[in-house]
Amino acid sequence: MKSPPTDRRVLTLFPFILASVLIFGTTRLVTETSSASWSRALRRSFPAIFSSARRNAAELDHVLDRRCNLFEGKWVLDEHNSRPLYTEDSCPYLTRQLTCQRNGRPDSLYQKWRWKPHSCDLPRFDAVKLLESLRNKRLMFIGDSIQRTQWESMVCLLQSGAADNKKYLHKDPPRKIFVAEEFNASIEFYWAPFIVESNSDHATKHTVQKRLVHLDSIAKHGRNWKGVDVMVFNSYVWWMYKPLINATIGTLDIWQYGVPTAYRMALQTWAKWIESTVNPQNQKLFFMSSSPTHLWSWEWKAGSSGNCFNETYPIEGPYWGTGSSLDIMGAVRDALRGLKVKVTLLNITQLSEFRKDGHTSVYTERRGKLLTSEQRSEPNVYADCIHWCLPGVPDTWNEILYAHLLNRKS
Repeated sequence: MKSPPTDRRVLTLFPFILASVLIFGTTRLVTETSSASWSRALRRSFPAIFSSARRNAAELDHVLDRRCNLFEGKWVLDEHNSRPLYTEDSCPYLTRQLTCQRNGRPDSLYQKWRWKPHSCDLPRFDAVKLLESLRNKRLMFIGDSIQRTQWESMVCLLQSGAADNKKYLHKDPPRKIFVAEEFNASIEFYWAPFIVESNSDHATKHTVQKRLVHLDSIAKHGRNWKGVDVMVFNSYVWWMYKPLINATIGTLDIWQYGVPTAYRMALQTWAKWIESTVNPQNQKLFFMSSSPTHLWSWEWKAGSSGNCFNETYPIEGPYWGTGSSLDIMGAVRDALRGLKVKVTLLNITQLSEFRKDGHTSVYTERRGKLLTSEQRSEPNVYADCIHWCLPGVPDTWNEILYAHLLNRKS
């Protein structure tokens, strides 16, 4: 395997066990840095772009007022008994991987936490209003299994606003499509774990261990994205399996690149597609920041040796785990700043960092089968501390997206 002459540096990365990730079980996740000052650095790197939200729908236009940063706040137990926003039983579109209660999780407190920004409130989610705003439109989530979870969350939040005999879900690989017929609206998921093309683009037959990314190729994906009214992109966890990644660019020759370098090159290809294809007058674009992991409990509880298993409360106070890379987030920031077309960053990383209690842990499946009692008895081996239970944390991500979609100024 060749290394390009322009990329001879080997980054100092800290690999660690990535439990139950990407369908095929235990792998290694790689991050670059970790320190207590990351939260401050993150706030400097990603300036506030949101603002105060009111529960009165008439005030939705002010939700992006800069006087309130929706991403700085705390998790509070819901005092109005309004959470969860849906239940496993009320949403027939949830996949078994994410239904933690049905899979045997004994506690439900993780469903009761509400994100409270310091100076405002998130607007209350109104399924009918959002469906009205999406009338005759397509909303597409593009990315990996984390993005698929956010899509499932959005479908569950929206489906109550559509008549039972006027909604359905169908698969058109690599897409999954929820349709609300009376609104002529579709909520779609498109599998593209690296955003650019790769050997892992098959909707079900893919593996992270032999990943090969085509850094300058995006046309195959782009044909499926062309004309979509609202696109929500995410790409992170598949990049972080090892510090070096096999990739092609320009030829069939395979090179090895440091992950941050390859990630930036992929975003350059994506940015060119955005600027050459998207019409900013009638299309909206968003990019989700990285979803954190909680693989090592010693990061929030000194001296412990577990992970997210049996965690029932959020982390309090400043916290930034090793599962979130500032190098990758910096690459996203630089790419968005350089675009001529507006792409709005939804910076959900820090607020999600606090939620060590929200992961599927041992209450999930692997290779299509629920974990056995024997496997559940070994959480340090089998707990999935990457994916999220639903209802849960990704619902808050969609509440933030909702604020943008219903804000006429955004």
